[in-house]
Amino acid sequence: MRVNGIVAEYNPFHNGHLYHLSESKRLTGADYTIVVMSGNFVQRGAPALTDKFLRANMALSCGADLVVELPALYATASAEYFAAGAVSLLDKLGVVTHLCFGSENGDLDLLGRVARILAKEPEGYLNSLKRSLGRGLSYPGAREDALLENYPFLAEHKDVFSAPNNILAIEYLKALLRQESPIIPFSLRRTGSGYLDQTTDGAFNSALAIRQALYSGAGEEVLAGNLPPEPARLLSQALKSTGPVRSQDFSDMVYYKLLAEKDQGFEEYLDVSRELSARICRQLNRYSSLESFCGLLKTREMTYARISRSLFHILLNIRKEDMERARKSGLTPYARVLGFRRNAAPLLKEIKARACLPLLVKMADAKYILPHGSAQRMLQQDIRISQLYLGVQAHKTKTAPANEIAAPLVIL
Repeated sequence: MRVNGIVAEYNPFHNGHLYHLSESKRLTGADYTIVVMSGNFVQRGAPALTDKFLRANMALSCGADLVVELPALYATASAEYFAAGAVSLLDKLGVVTHLCFGSENGDLDLLGRVARILAKEPEGYLNSLKRSLGRGLSYPGAREDALLENYPFLAEHKDVFSAPNNILAIEYLKALLRQESPIIPFSLRRTGSGYLDQTTDGAFNSALAIRQALYSGAGEEVLAGNLPPEPARLLSQALKSTGPVRSQDFSDMVYYKLLAEKDQGFEEYLDVSRELSARICRQLNRYSSLESFCGLLKTREMTYARISRSLFHILLNIRKEDMERARKSGLTPYARVLGFRRNAAPLLKEIKARACLPLLVKMADAKYILPHGSAQRMLQQDIRISQLYLGVQAHKTKTAPANEIAAPLVIL
């Protein structure tokens, strides 16, 4: 059995995702495709446009066979931890033969060479990295300088450091190496608009461009032009009900959390440095909204996305000790199923026979099949985080929030 693994957010699922899903299945000869998908909050430090079950439905309607949730600890983290958590989950399922990811250059050999350097972290590279950080460069900039200083051949391939999908591809490859996974990597060259392109006039427009259009009030024409028919129908129906969920919906919550904890600072939270904690405290009296506050805190050394992630880690109570505990206990202690296709029954049977972690299909079974300790803590954290999202979503429609624990699986 050949099983293709994909890591995604599908925020929302668009034509480029359909191309990636179908081409990766064709080129790897996969019998099934498993998607590890972010839950209700995503890696750039923001809530998802719409909830995880709807997005899982979109993926299953377009050819995915099984969708499992990437825990929020990793889904909201930097590229390194995002990739490490996702690769760990795919590897422990015991059936995944290929990991297919997009990249801007599609050069798996080059991406692999960089990944091997970063996985081993040679002494010369680490010394250069420390010097560059000491000069006040951001971590991505310092890493690029250190690599170029020690490996001159990379000067001809600077796009590998700046293009977001290349960066994430390197992290997937690094995670495969560090976890000694037998999964075979496969890179599909990204087609159409770039990840950060905000225009919607191409054949394959970015999820960012589609979200920005929807935030601005664009309607059916954007969905019809950028999403496959069934995802367009599902998203249209959801947006008529709740509208898009966005960072600004959490502005008051973030302000209260920052105000309540200002006196002790925020260094205990994931991604929050001493400098950022002090900056938050100094600037808090200028807070007017979450997005404007991110802009206010942004510096040459600290990107908007890093700050947004940090503020959501504070809001969601995701601490550095949570990540450290998870790393020591093997990263991913369970796989929570969001949905599957009925004809994927042989895949599920194979996973149950070969996986080295519990497959959580029914939330009611969690207390019986998950070991106490890190697994239960991570699941309870995810439940609390998702319930917060559902509360905000319900507030927009003035209804009672859905129950995260009672949410039904998507079965097609």
